[in-house]
This record gives sequence, structure tokens and C-alpha cells, in this order.
Amino acid sequence: MGSPAPTVKSLNSVYSLNVEAQTQRYDRLSRKFAYIYGAKPDFIARAPGRVNIIGEHIDYCGFPVFPMAIAPDMLIAVHANGTDRVRISNVNTEKYPARDFRTAEIFEIDSKVHEWSNYFKCGYRGLFEHIGRSGGNGFDALLDGTVPAGGGLSSSAAFVCATQLAVQRVNGINLTQVELASIAAGAERYVGVNSGGMDQTASIMGQQGSALFIEFDPALKATPVKLPESNSPFVFVIANTLVVSDKHVTAPVCYNLRVVETRIGALILASHLGVADHRACKDADPLTFKVAMDEYFATQDTAGSDTVQMWIDHLSAMLHASNAAFGSHPDGYTREQMAAALDMTPDALSAAVHEDRFPVRAQRFKLLQRAQHAFSEALRVVKFRQICESGDTRLNYCTALGDLMNCSQDSCRDLFECSCPEIDELCALARRAGSFGSRLTGAGWGGCTVHLVSRDKVESVKQVLVSEYYAKKFPNMTAAELDNALFATAPGCGACYYE
Repeated sequence: MGSPAPTVKSLNSVYSLNVEAQTQRYDRLSRKFAYIYGAKPDFIARAPGRVNIIGEHIDYCGFPVFPMAIAPDMLIAVHANGTDRVRISNVNTEKYPARDFRTAEIFEIDSKVHEWSNYFKCGYRGLFEHIGRSGGNGFDALLDGTVPAGGGLSSSAAFVCATQLAVQRVNGINLTQVELASIAAGAERYVGVNSGGMDQTASIMGQQGSALFIEFDPALKATPVKLPESNSPFVFVIANTLVVSDKHVTAPVCYNLRVVETRIGALILASHLGVADHRACKDADPLTFKVAMDEYFATQDTAGSDTVQMWIDHLSAMLHASNAAFGSHPDGYTREQMAAALDMTPDALSAAVHEDRFPVRAQRFKLLQRAQHAFSEALRVVKFRQICESGDTRLNYCTALGDLMNCSQDSCRDLFECSCPEIDELCALARRAGSFGSRLTGAGWGGCTVHLVSRDKVESVKQVLVSEYYAKKFPNMTAAELDNALFATAPGCGACYYE
């Protein structure tokens, strides 16, 4: 059945670092709530952002990813007001002005209007539509978010998830974590965002000290994986390039194009493997690399097999198969060549991969490189989990895990081409300063980087990034802006209530 979101009494159960600073933040939030609404909050709902440690651009290929909940989060202090109104305020009143709604009005969301309260409405509406109710009890809320917006750390998911926690408790609802994650993933469609569920699952189900091995096929499943204890304890440093990729402008040649390339790649690979006519492949819409791989090995006797080793064996075989399937076109395919390989017209191929939803612009489609990245990146995710669970005291965990992260960055840069000069620069600087592993996180083409760093080197690595990157490129940054752009974090607690 699953567990509900927990209630904690101590912030030591929530944060691994800077607990005293967080305690002061919660106190400030409660005092400001009382100043605005004239009453103390009944509780504080909290949902974190997330960072994907490894596993980039493979969720839509059907493969697992390895995110963790992080310390930056969304807090919502709440008090039931006994009316039919929901009043929401933000500690940053200049940027996010207060809003006041009747409960029935919260279902009205205009996705074309860029309005901060729309994400609150998403969480509210998604929850009530799931349980089949048209509205609930009124309450007052004060929000405080520390997840940087637009940096690839899932600030919107944290907002929606925290909202759901707040709303359900005020209304006497107690859904499981799995239900909450699923509802939150679907709710963002109200503001025009299609989500695969990784962000919301990491936010809701994160565990202190553990990352999550999240699988999407055949169903969403999250397995906590405790990060190993090392002689040199490590944390993750997040560094934002502060390069923002305008998705509306770049999508046809960046994100959308990668989605379409992997989908067409899956069709051609299935044909190469001789499984294209199998029911599982014909029914899949869209067909993914994961479905094609599973169907190829469907008749294999896996009774008693080690699950992780099976992943490794299958993915390694698919790497060889993709080289055979696409190696004749190392410089990419034209539309006509891809269509001919599938005995389809170019228009039929476009329809098969739903290019109407993912419009692209390209002369060549690099199916070989995209397949090599997808299978090798999935292999790195599985090996990352294997190392974490090995219990091998002889292993230098920092080096072993860091090497996988560095290889991931190389693949993102060279095979998937989703890096950018600023990401490459931050990774190079961090490695020279002592990072064991550095890579982009999120979609890429800007956004954030993640670095595996021993605790005793965190400040020295951060100082190098400040002096060699931020001070040179953004000399007018304030201390607060720098704190948002560059910080250390460890795997944190998922969504919870604080009383």
C-alpha cells in the first residue's frame, strides 16, 4: 500500500548540513506567519528539490536514473482559517505578491499566464481531482522556497509537492508517498509541463543518506540506495552555470531533437534485433530503447539471476547491437535514410514518433551517438548502484563513483551533445581543485553541475569556482545570489511535515 509522508519533530531528521541555519529559517517563517495572519502555523509542509547524480536524458528512453533529494526546498507554513478562502503569501513579497482565492477558484489555471501561484493551484487541483472532490477547507499559507528557479533542480516539483502535502493535511486526507508523487507528476500538465515523474518521486520519496534508483518501465518504482560510507566522507557540490537555455527557442535543435532521435533509434534497433513485429514493440507508443531491449531478452531464463548483473549484461549487449545497427552512418542519417531503413515514408515516420508534439529542426540525425549515450549512461547508473551496494571495504568509493560521473559528462558532451562551454569549464575547474567526479545535471545546455567532493575539500573547491568562474563572469553577484548558485548538499529527507 505504501507509506504516507512522515511527520518529524527535529530538523536533524531532515537536514544533514547547516541544521542550525535551517532552524533559524523555520523560526523566521513561523514568526512572519504570525505577523501576517495573526496566528501561529499549525504545521509546516516541506518538499525538497532534487539533483540527478547520474543518468541524463535516459528517462524518456525507459531507463533508470539516480537522483537524490537535496537541502534546498519549499516550505509552506499552514493554518486552517475556518472559511472558504485560501490565502497564500511568500516571504519574497516583492517578487511574489500575496494571493487570495475562494476554494472553487483555485481550479481555474491559465497556463499562458506566467503567474507564481499557478504552481500552487496545480498541486491543489491535482489532489482534489484525484480524490473526486471539487474543493476543500480554507487555510492561510506562507511560502519560503530556496530551490533556485531555472537551474535544473526541480523548483516547480518542490512547489507542487509541498502544496499537495499542505492541502491534504488541512482537509484530513492521507495519501501514500507513491500516490502523491504520481499526482504531482500529472498535475504540472496544468501549466503546460509534461513530466516523467523523476522529479516528483525524488522530492516525495527521498531518504536522508540515500539516493533513489528510479525505474519507469514497466511501472514507476523507486528503490532507496544508501550512499557508501568512506574513510573520506563525501558530499555533492552544486554549481549553477547561470546559463539559461530558452527551451522555446532551442527545443527543436536540442531537447526535442534528442527525444526524436532516440525514438527513431529505438524503431530501427528493434528492426535490427528482429523484434519490431513482436506485440510488445508494436503496442509501445512510443517505442523506447528499454522496450526493444526487454523484448529481445524476453525469452531468456532469468530465474535466480542477480538483477543488477542482468542489467549490466543486457545493456552491454545493446551497446554492441547499436554499433552494428547504426555504425554504417557515423555522421548521421537524413530523414529519407531513416524512413528507408524502416520501409516507411518520412511523413509516416514523423507521425510514428509524435513529432507533432516534439517539433525538430535538423539535416542529420545522429542515431549512433544517441544510442551509444543512452545504453552506456544506463550502464553507468546501474554500476553506480552496484558500487554503492557492494560493501567492498577495499574499494575507494570516491574514485570509483567519481570516475562514472566523469565518464557521464564526457558522454553528455561528446555523444549526446547537451553540454556547453560553461558546464565544461566548471567541471574542469572543480576536478583540478579536488572533485572526484563532475558532470552536468538536468537537461544541460546550461543550468547546473554536480560534483562529488570529500567534506574536507568542500570550501577549497567552492573557493576555486568562486574566484575562477563566478568572480570573472558575474562580478556583481551578491552574497545571496552566490549562495543560491553554489552550495554543498548531501542526500536529504523527502517531503515531510514539521511540527
